[in-house]
Amino acid sequence: MSRTVLITGGNRGIGLSIARAFAEAGDKVAVTHRTGEAPEGFFGIHCDVTDPESARRAVKEAEARFGPVEVLVANAGITRDGLAPTLRDEDFTDVLQTNLVGAFRMARLVSRSMIGAKWGRIVFVSSVMGFLGSPGQSNYAASKSGLLGLTRSLAWELGARNITVNMVTPGLIETDMIRGVTDKRREQLVAQTPLRRTGTPQEVAEVVRFLAGDGASYVTGAAVPVGGGVGMGQ
Repeated sequence: MSRTVLITGGNRGIGLSIARAFAEAGDKVAVTHRTGEAPEGFFGIHCDVTDPESARRAVKEAEARFGPVEVLVANAGITRDGLAPTLRDEDFTDVLQTNLVGAFRMARLVSRSMIGAKWGRIVFVSSVMGFLGSPGQSNYAASKSGLLGLTRSLAWELGARNITVNMVTPGLIETDMIRGVTDKRREQLVAQTPLRRTGTPQEVAEVVRFLAGDGASYVTGAAVPVGGGVGMGQ
């Protein structure tokens, strides 16, 4: 059955691959984008997840087009790298507002209709850096590790209504976001990865789609690594 799927930050990288995976499975997919244009073939919604009104409007637009959101993938995220002693307050808070608060805001909005329907799937896209830490990324790591507490708290709150809440933690994935990673740092991360390679957005998308499907109906509160083994056990 075709479901209504809302993906934040779905116009490129991991988000776009996730959108394509759901569309290929026959789902009705809406993607949000803060900058740029909506990807061809998808219903795009301009949305800044840090703005409560923009977030509300995005959910309403998706519902008006396809019906109540049944699957949310909270993928929107930013980086503002810098060493902690010189990192500006706004660079820290902006990252948390987008990556963590924005994810919570979208989940809160869609959970209302999911509770009424007694069915829903919420998947947060985190990062292995939230658990390993990374020099120059105290803000990013804090925001991504915070998603674990959010995931597990919402899993408790929503589980009785047949709503699962899970999180994926990608490792080093070939997207625009890692273009700024130095060759030295990339080599270090690959050396810490048992599979000895970077991953693809498609490999993340397949795991997200599984968590949103019937095959994962008894999986909730999980943090699923998609990183070739980097940081295993974290």
